Amino acid sequence: MKLKKLFLLIIGLLFILGVVLGYNFYNKIYKPNTIKEGFLYIPTNSDYATVENLIRPYLKRVNTFNFIANLKGYPNSIKPGKYKITEGMSNNKLVNILRNGKQTPVKLSFNNQDSFEKLAGRIAQQIEADSISLVAAFQDSTFLKENGFNKRTALGMYIPNTYEFYWNTSPNLFRSKMKDEYNRFWNDDRLGKAKKLNLSQNEVITLASIVQKETATVSERPMVAKLYLNRIQNQWPLQADPTIIFAVKEKLGSDIVIKRVLTKDLEIDSPYNTYKNLGLPPGPIAMPDISSINAVLNPANHDYFFMCASITKIGTHEFAKTLAQHNQYAAKYQVWLSQQGINR
Repeated sequence: MKLKKLFLLIIGLLFILGVVLGYNFYNKIYKPNTIKEGFLYIPTNSDYATVENLIRPYLKRVNTFNFIANLKGYPNSIKPGKYKITEGMSNNKLVNILRNGKQTPVKLSFNNQDSFEKLAGRIAQQIEADSISLVAAFQDSTFLKENGFNKRTALGMYIPNTYEFYWNTSPNLFRSKMKDEYNRFWNDDRLGKAKKLNLSQNEVITLASIVQKETATVSERPMVAKLYLNRIQNQWPLQADPTIIFAVKEKLGSDIVIKRVLTKDLEIDSPYNTYKNLGLPPGPIAMPDISSINAVLNPANHDYFFMCASITKIGTHEFAKTLAQHNQYAAKYQVWLSQQGINR
């Protein structure tokens, strides 16, 4: 009888121990363990020690996370990227997200830049890739040749907008995806409009970059675009000051500030000198945004050939059909520049 009671006691104790151990094991797996919300950035080639150090500030109990991570084999399958952590996540859910590489995409955006270096710097602020690697990818001669670009035209492949990327996207993959976005942008409708204007995609982008630099007033861009199209169609030189500024900066350095184009600048020997050379320059002088591209593809209807910055409506232009009328506007503008102390 005593032996039977002892046996039942042992069974009871084992049952209680099993319940305790089971409850403890269940808590390790499913009990909330994250204490705050945020984003975890795991660099490429990270080891588990790096991940543990990065995730530690988000956890109430690091040891239970380590237990589940090892139980699920996560230290052997670390995937880099950006991961969203919410407050109250269990170890099981957190490890599954990390182990399966369920990243939160980055909403990557960039506006019009005038060099690969500036574009790369903007992108490097938003994804893991560094600016040096990005510039090298942008200028890779093999990629450019295979996709119909050269170093003067390639900037036009990057259409300013907001895109979704994974944080750990490599420079080459970023470049390839931007080429896909470029192809999507140039749909049948836009290609048809470019053909009617007798312009290639690169020529549209190049003209749009001049329009972009000529006016910051979006509503005025179709007017400016049409003016330059009128000149092209009548075989007049564009005489676009932004191309002169680009040429001077290309020669003297991009850091130079030019607020006023001087007469001597118009003599610069450059393929971007649209006072000396007919037609469009060999590539964009900046990265035009979509409004400028659409302005070229959907120009206003007018027969103006001249324009000058307005001194009464700052940020816009005075348009003219004749040189005489234009010279009146230009003379007033030059006086105004001098009065403002703008000599360069």
